[in-house]
Amino acid sequence: MHRVAVLAADGVIPFELSVPSRIFLVAQGPGGEPLYDVVTCTVDGRPVATAADYSIAVEHDASVLADADTVVVPAAEWYAGLTGPDSLPAGLAAALARIRPGTRIVSICIGTYVLAAAGLLDGRPATTHWRHAERFATLFPKVRVDADVLFVDDGDVLTSAGAAAGVDLCLHLVRRDHGSRVANQVARACVVPPWRDGGQAQYVEHPVPEPSSVGTAPTRAWAMERLGTPLRLDDLAEHAGMSRRTFTRHFRQEVGLSPGQWLTQQRIALARQLLESTDLPVDRIAERAGFGTAASFRQHLQAAVGVSPHAYRRTFHMG
Repeated sequence: MHRVAVLAADGVIPFELSVPSRIFLVAQGPGGEPLYDVVTCTVDGRPVATAADYSIAVEHDASVLADADTVVVPAAEWYAGLTGPDSLPAGLAAALARIRPGTRIVSICIGTYVLAAAGLLDGRPATTHWRHAERFATLFPKVRVDADVLFVDDGDVLTSAGAAAGVDLCLHLVRRDHGSRVANQVARACVVPPWRDGGQAQYVEHPVPEPSSVGTAPTRAWAMERLGTPLRLDDLAEHAGMSRRTFTRHFRQEVGLSPGQWLTQQRIALARQLLESTDLPVDRIAERAGFGTAASFRQHLQAAVGVSPHAYRRTFHMG
């Protein structure tokens, strides 16, 4: 079973700390068997205070990191004060040193500072909470910071933006490990969106629509039933009873994406589901998902997940 170890430091933010266990422990195989074992540790196994008005006690010290398949570093507010290897407390540095080479390492929100200070992000792409991104980039110039995405998957090292982006990243890992069907079941059980692509923009200062505004949710639901048909911006705007400009503005306010980006995201999700759960030819899946041609589908899937349709099916097909 895949073991996930979560390293909690003094001042850890409770929400970020809870995300890995909440997501990974819900994941089940075809027979209902658990797919992950999640353990929480502190540097020395002692209780730590959280950023809220309570402390937590754990059953493990940092020795469990040596046997973990995935290590998660959730945020603590003081992490933003880390500036390099010399600023890492000795206990935290020693804990990180226990991680085996090749172990998957994940940070949530400003847990990114810990990975950067330890030199684990040098030469790699990464993200962090948008409020910290500019300072982070100044402190760690060797890291290729992208402040405009929800999470970055660089293979064995993954970083996420603030709070709920940690949910997106953990769901992404479930999907990467076990496919969309399992990830969707987890999302449904946790009542969260099943997929927000890592490249989706962070919700940075998007104004909240006025209560009297007509939302785009009915049009999005209408579009979801017609993903296999050509859907132009004019079609969406007409269904919503808005001009193109007004519809696009409202759509971005509510979703954080352009209508075209959102449509592509939904079509990719449908295509992945069909690759996993059916034996339909790739050209038929391309048609049903609204990509038109197999070549267009291959291009979009490669851009979204980094593999061809055939490679994706070999990995995740449930047949």
